[in-house]
Amino acid sequence: MTGQTVDRSGLERPFGRVVVGFTLSVLAIALGVGTLAGTSTAVRWAIPTAAVAAIALAYCYRLLEHNHPAGASRPAFDSLGVANHVTLARGGLFAAIAGFAFLEPTRWIGWLPALLYGAGSALDAVDGFLARMNGRTTVLGAKLDMAFDSVGFVVGPVVAVLWGRLPVWYLSLSVARYLFLAGKTWRQRRGRPVFELPESRVRRPLAGFQMAFITVALAPLVSAETIHTLAVVALLPSLLVFLRDYLVVSGRRGGGEQY
Repeated sequence: MTGQTVDRSGLERPFGRVVVGFTLSVLAIALGVGTLAGTSTAVRWAIPTAAVAAIALAYCYRLLEHNHPAGASRPAFDSLGVANHVTLARGGLFAAIAGFAFLEPTRWIGWLPALLYGAGSALDAVDGFLARMNGRTTVLGAKLDMAFDSVGFVVGPVVAVLWGRLPVWYLSLSVARYLFLAGKTWRQRRGRPVFELPESRVRRPLAGFQMAFITVALAPLVSAETIHTLAVVALLPSLLVFLRDYLVVSGRRGGGEQY
């Protein structure tokens, strides 16, 4: 945003309502889990879920001043908007998955991470569509969308690995995003050039494919042995794209206008 100070005070109250909504949702689900599986299970679900949700909310709060269109000269929006609420709901769904890392995949619990991850992945297309339809595409929305994608690519595979549904080396997908960002930060701090990534024909489709694969991996529908075999084919293209993107931002490879 150029040449203007962003007043975020108008967003404090709607953000507070989001925090209350997150809190009540965690308490309500924990109560339901406690009724079905006991208090101990509910506590083991609630603690990691609340921790991930708190991190997500803190990140959103820090970015409230970016609730404006990219490069806009008009003031920031004074409400979060429907699209950002959908994106925050995605973050809540992914946070809820974290709670299953320390639970046993019983008959009814075993399906819940897949359902939550599938719902969060499906909403990935909804928030962007709503933002464009309502003319409310914002820097905040883009940053939250990317951040929650990364959260999903961590909590989903971690639960799948702990439940024996994915091999541990699949977590390299979770690490790759953060290594990419760390590499960019390292270059910036040392005054080395960091180039912009061009639009890609494969980046988003591959991310969607990974979301679908993780959903299937979490579901007790296909045998773990089959999932482990397919994981090699599913993982390799995404790792190669991360490597290619880093070569582009570091100037070792030209990206062109689109690739």
